[in-house]
Amino acid sequence: MTIKHFLQFNDLTRDEFNYLMERTRDIKARFKRYEPYYPLQDRTLVMIFEKASTRTRLSFEAGMHQLGGSAIYLNTRDSQLGRGEPVEDAAQVISRMCDMVMIRTFEQSIVERFAQFSRVPVINGLTNEYHPCQILADIYTFIEHRGSIEGKVVAWVGDGNNVCATWLQAAELLNFKVNISTPDQYNIDTSTVNIQGTHHEWFADPHQACKNADIVTTDVWTSMGFETENQERRQAFSEFRVSKKLISQARPNALFMHCLPAHRGEEVDAEVIDGPNSVVWDEAENRLHTQKALMEFLIFGKKT
Repeated sequence: MTIKHFLQFNDLTRDEFNYLMERTRDIKARFKRYEPYYPLQDRTLVMIFEKASTRTRLSFEAGMHQLGGSAIYLNTRDSQLGRGEPVEDAAQVISRMCDMVMIRTFEQSIVERFAQFSRVPVINGLTNEYHPCQILADIYTFIEHRGSIEGKVVAWVGDGNNVCATWLQAAELLNFKVNISTPDQYNIDTSTVNIQGTHHEWFADPHQACKNADIVTTDVWTSMGFETENQERRQAFSEFRVSKKLISQARPNALFMHCLPAHRGEEVDAEVIDGPNSVVWDEAENRLHTQKALMEFLIFGKKT
């Protein structure tokens, strides 16, 4: 049996993505009705963390329990991975003792190498290059509020980071456009990520990027691993804060998204993240439900 991994957003086909959205809708509805649903009973998820997390750990751990399974937390500092054990060796051992592995780490090559030697599905919980689980939740949130994302415009304002790169992969798969506005030196490097470059456009002026957008989204200016650049980045990004004036350039019913945690008054003003266009709390909750659908799919395939 071929093992299905989720390491980049474009590991999904369009048909598989549509299926996951339908399963998410059903699984979330069961959750809201307090209806027990335990398809992953007696299954175990191992969660390997090299980068700290709140939402990723909570959503995967709670999600696995809600589906009847168990989740085991491993931090690389407390395991042999943190003492120099080769990723390939760890993959062969860990994957013989569980049914699925989620990894949140630095280089994308780490999850790719782990998956190559794993006997079970591997999920990218975040790397420097991609954050596919976040964009699954973001797009599901848009579908809940506004319907299909096909043909829509997403304005990304801020750092050309892993979340931005994953939006670009999603745009290619699902046929929408991403307007990117970053300081020139922090624009996304398309040579280092798996992107064809046909569904995005770069804007020096964030106001131009937001014109007629259906979603305005951003992230912190300094991601994990770049803390030494914090002061330099705050200066470079000072004109790229998502303000009420900036979001007014978008469509009147445009949604504001942020993967969180947010720094109010830095990358986004409080009146935006707490305002009527913001869906950040639905977005955060939907990490739970989209990942439950994803885990069910990776273990069982499509349910008939």
